[in-house]
Amino acid sequence: MRPKIYLFGDSITEFSFDEGGWGASLANHFARTVDVVLRGYGGYNTRWALQVLEKVFPRVEGGGEPLAVTVFFGANDACLPDRYAAFQHVPLHEYKHNLHSIVSFLKKQWPKTQILLITPPPIGENGRLRNPYSENPVTQPERTNEAAGAYAKACVAVAEECGIPVLDLWTKMQQFPDWENAYLRDGLHLTPSGNRLVFEELVVKLRDEGLSPENLPVDLPLFTEIDVDDPLKFFNK
Repeated sequence: MRPKIYLFGDSITEFSFDEGGWGASLANHFARTVDVVLRGYGGYNTRWALQVLEKVFPRVEGGGEPLAVTVFFGANDACLPDRYAAFQHVPLHEYKHNLHSIVSFLKKQWPKTQILLITPPPIGENGRLRNPYSENPVTQPERTNEAAGAYAKACVAVAEECGIPVLDLWTKMQQFPDWENAYLRDGLHLTPSGNRLVFEELVVKLRDEGLSPENLPVDLPLFTEIDVDDPLKFFNK
């Protein structure tokens, strides 16, 4: 059975298989070697993610252990508690605890699987004001970049405490001068360039952990390996 990489997260993960999305690019990158499996849930925070872990990742007797799982939560946890999306807010200390619990669950479920955390992205506050996803009774964004940064730092800290890799998207994106327009289409979700950045950075992180197409067996013989004089020889072994 072809091995798997699971993508677990909120809407930024759910949308990752849109045209040009980072998940779709990852699936293309690992073509013929790995199945990239989408498990994205728009609007979810870590509190909700904890409640569905066993449904999303049920224990299967004799089932293959995935090569890796990306865990990409925090953008919704970081919603401000006094704005219109307060129902999604999770306090910072609980966010850290929840991430630890998610990582612990996955490690217990699959001891050999590589777990990789991704921090929430930076927030374009003007973009959020222009593109609220429900009625906004005040002229203030439901998220701020400062709050997202605090959750990103907490995510990095959890990765260090758990001894697992992390993609610090909040910091990485802001290294580009026009990041708000280049990488975010509504102050939160990714543009094609933003998706490309996530894909490229994730490929590097996975390669650092030994996960690249060059290091993985190809599923079934390549066309160039088939004997033109006896094409069925490989399949009849």
